[in-house]
Amino acid sequence: MTDRPRSVRVLVVEGQPLLRDLLARLIDQQPGMRAVALCDSARAAIEATERAIDVALIGPHVPDGGGVPLGEALRARSSRLGIVVLAAPETRDLLRRVPAEDAAGWAVLSKNLSLTSPALVYALTSVAAGRRVLDPAIRAESVEWRESPLCRLSARQREVLSLVAEGLSNTAIARRLALSPRSVEAHLRAAYAVLGVGSDPARNARVDAVRAYLAHGGAERETAMGEIPLI
Repeated sequence: MTDRPRSVRVLVVEGQPLLRDLLARLIDQQPGMRAVALCDSARAAIEATERAIDVALIGPHVPDGGGVPLGEALRARSSRLGIVVLAAPETRDLLRRVPAEDAAGWAVLSKNLSLTSPALVYALTSVAAGRRVLDPAIRAESVEWRESPLCRLSARQREVLSLVAEGLSNTAIARRLALSPRSVEAHLRAAYAVLGVGSDPARNARVDAVRAYLAHGGAERETAMGEIPLI
């Protein structure tokens, strides 16, 4: 009599109860896969790694910090643990944290309306086997982002530029961000230098900065899931 193959044991980390339960139900419906622990926070997830777990599925709503950083923390406690991260499309800073190409057992999927159950199940199965899965939309976005000058801006500089793009004045931006107008101006000058605008007195640096910001993808946009299997 041959032994049955062991089920893939999945830890689900998601702060929203409904989504957490739906993900667990989807996993339990798959042959050879079961949700063995459900956590609503990063802290609980880290404690759960003391159990026998093969894959951690990190949802998009983890109140005390999720995404790739949580995956790295879980992997640090269990080096063979597979990690699947559902990333909100607008989370651009996460894209810079996508593990290197040779990192095995990682999957990063774009959380949008095109994400299908088969794609998620494929990712869970793949990382459990030590393979790497990256949503094609995030892969393209990640390369684009790393090559973009916006990547060299600080988070505050990008925040200020986004409000300039909305048409706000420096005074309004200062009020929105609880900064002084002088601080807003300093952030803008630093952003101008990174974007290579402001050196021509015949041009409006503010307008050129917004154009560069939008041209390099500063405005949030939807990303689409590619066909599975993902690569």
